[in-house]
Amino acid sequence: MPSLTAVILAAGQGTRMRSRLPKMLHPLCGRPLVAWTIAAALEAGADRVVVVDSAARTLEGKLPAGVTCVVQPEPDGTGGAVRAAAAQIGADDAVLVLPGDVPLVTPTAIERLMRAHAKHRAAATMATMLLDDPSGYGRVVRDDDGHVEGVVETKVAGDATPEQLAIREVNSSIFAFDGAAVLAALRTMTPDNAQGELYLPDVLPALRAAGHLVRTHKLGDPQLALGVNDRVQLAAVRTIAQARIHAAHGRAGVTIVDPGSTLIDVGIAIGEDTVIEPSSFLRGATTIGEGCTVGPLTTLIDATLHDAVTIPHSYVVGAEIESGATVGPFAYLRPGTVLRERSKAGTFVEIKNSDVGRGSKVPHLSYIGDADIGEDTNLGAATITANYDGVAKHRTTIGDRVHTGVDTTLVAPVTLDDDVYTAANSAITKDVPPGALAVARGRQTNVEGYADRKRRDRP
Repeated sequence: MPSLTAVILAAGQGTRMRSRLPKMLHPLCGRPLVAWTIAAALEAGADRVVVVDSAARTLEGKLPAGVTCVVQPEPDGTGGAVRAAAAQIGADDAVLVLPGDVPLVTPTAIERLMRAHAKHRAAATMATMLLDDPSGYGRVVRDDDGHVEGVVETKVAGDATPEQLAIREVNSSIFAFDGAAVLAALRTMTPDNAQGELYLPDVLPALRAAGHLVRTHKLGDPQLALGVNDRVQLAAVRTIAQARIHAAHGRAGVTIVDPGSTLIDVGIAIGEDTVIEPSSFLRGATTIGEGCTVGPLTTLIDATLHDAVTIPHSYVVGAEIESGATVGPFAYLRPGTVLRERSKAGTFVEIKNSDVGRGSKVPHLSYIGDADIGEDTNLGAATITANYDGVAKHRTTIGDRVHTGVDTTLVAPVTLDDDVYTAANSAITKDVPPGALAVARGRQTNVEGYADRKRRDRP
């Protein structure tokens, strides 16, 4: 089999996006737009992926490792883009050309195109679609015998005749080529059209004239080649991509209670028998084990959940939650947090850069930052680690089986050894030895007659 080189056209200006962010880098379900076509090409077996960037080099340093980036020196059309990649195409290669803004194309669709191309030993195979409304697409023109004569563009008035505009078969802008044939045909292109551009489909008549076979391959699902030119189209594509992600998880044993209110990025792993409740958002490099309940109203970003975790109404970023732990409702776990097995971060609890030991609980109304907590410890309501002295952060160390009273402040750096208790409303500034009760508050004084004096002092 010949080596497969995929050329992805990503040099378009994307002006209709009305954005400072280049169109190809707009996020789609956790992956930049252009990265979807790159991933599809690689999964379909591409040995090499070449991305064509604009002269502004907007994609430089932002593509996956192993992808070659070349520059189209001037915006002279799709033909000019492939010509810019010519030095990366071998004469013996099979060549796949994909627009960078068709993120719904699948590896299966690409594989079918390349198999059809190889089966018929064609010099070019154009993927086409039949559309009820072909507006904006180039029309596929055939001769009386049904052979492809070429593609007529319809970008501006006068490009196509009324008869050509009535054609429903359109160019998807996805092609398979024989390397040597397309390299020769690229040299024949001229900007003889209303836009003054080099259109890649213009190589098809040149290939036919050279005696080569040009074929088409119909895409069964027109959604595969839906392009993105503005944010409305991006939203439409996102809906389809998200539905595919949900369907894949559903078939793998995950219950998504309300797909319409649930966002799950591509590439997130979720174990069997996990339930994703409504209005939950799973983003980034999040992984979730088996038998978990996530949500409702929970956001996980770059989070790791082991098995049997329950986490309603919470926000988690860069934290790890081990098996059997519970979080929330209304908890906020920040980067560097680890909840060990069967531990708990309860209601209105914020934890940052801390390790909460197995079976330990931070039940409610607490802030724990830069702390190491042992096993089977219970921190009373409103336990606070004062970890910042205005200059540097300091750590708090809490041992096993520690019980802090409500409204305890631990002024770091400080250590509470095993089996320590603290009295309610204490500010602990010194280390506490094992088994001790730490009391750090003023003695209560009752001032009798105070209310009567207040009344007498009123004007």
